[in-house]
Amino acid sequence: MRIGVPKEIKDHEFRVGLTPLGVRAVREAGHEVCVETHAADAIGFYDAHYREAGATIVASPHEVYACDLVIKVKEPQASEAPLLREGLALFCYLHLAASRELTEQLIRSKALCIAYETVLDAQGNLPLLTPMSAVAGRLAIQMGAWALTMANGGSGVLLSGVPGVAPGRVIILGGGVVGSNAARIAVGIGADVTVLDRDPARLRHLEEVFGARLKTRYSEADAIESCVREADLVVGAVLLPGKHAPKLISRALLQAMRPGSVLVDVAIDQGGCAATSRPTTLSQPLYIEEGVVHYCVTNMPAAAARTSTQALTHATLPYLLALANQGVKQAMQIDPGLRSGLNICAGQVTHAHLAEDLGMTYLSADKALAVL
Repeated sequence: MRIGVPKEIKDHEFRVGLTPLGVRAVREAGHEVCVETHAADAIGFYDAHYREAGATIVASPHEVYACDLVIKVKEPQASEAPLLREGLALFCYLHLAASRELTEQLIRSKALCIAYETVLDAQGNLPLLTPMSAVAGRLAIQMGAWALTMANGGSGVLLSGVPGVAPGRVIILGGGVVGSNAARIAVGIGADVTVLDRDPARLRHLEEVFGARLKTRYSEADAIESCVREADLVVGAVLLPGKHAPKLISRALLQAMRPGSVLVDVAIDQGGCAATSRPTTLSQPLYIEEGVVHYCVTNMPAAAARTSTQALTHATLPYLLALANQGVKQAMQIDPGLRSGLNICAGQVTHAHLAEDLGMTYLSADKALAVL
């Protein structure tokens, strides 16, 4: 199989679909890899490294998208969408619940589109979302602390506090991978941290891990309101796989927060968890609304692109090898977890939650694969 690795073109997106070590593994399995020139220069993986690993360096995205399967990081951008075609398999993050327009483009392209964020493992976890969720969770506190500085419109609170001055209050909505990693960093710097979640088992686990350094609350409307009102930093870390993020923070609640408080909405990929959330970029990450500094970057892990690329390749490589070795159709028929990643196939939406959220016709992945 011919596998293409394009250069990412989303704003400040310096991650890449495969590291040179990943390319080497694919080549050793007998497949051809085409990497767009300068795809990963910014993170220290140069064309020479890819050539040494066995890749063919190509000059344009058109040559990459002429391959059988394209592995990348972010959803196709406006200039990439016309390169999609019937017979092409696309393997990347899609987050289509937040973009009806892109969903319609992918449907029209007739390409087969597998979304990292809905692939499941045998335990029902999200193995291809987990590494980037871990990066985003850890970055959320770093970016939140930066946004709290006066130069960014923040309230000037130092999350760690200093002797004689109380630490800042961090409220984390969601105790999953993003939330637990955000808690790890926030607790580590000495902030006053509370995590809200609706899973009692998850809350018990967090208390066992962090002990008295962390407070937990069951996530219901009154608890969210009382916690968010007093927060210096709120981290939106909620996830409903394949669906829009629930709107947990109303505009009225934002208005009740102290001016200069910060919201880092990691859920923005799925539409965001606050009424005021709208996508931002790494080049222009912040805006202020209702007196609250918002950080709503849709590709947060790209801020640590080298680490993120290495972690992502470790996670995606086994699935890429299965797709290449067994063939795309057969690999998904064999592995129900990989099949759950199929979002678009045969010009139809093949993920039930996505179809429900967007009000589109749903065709099961089994039926869609059968017609290929």
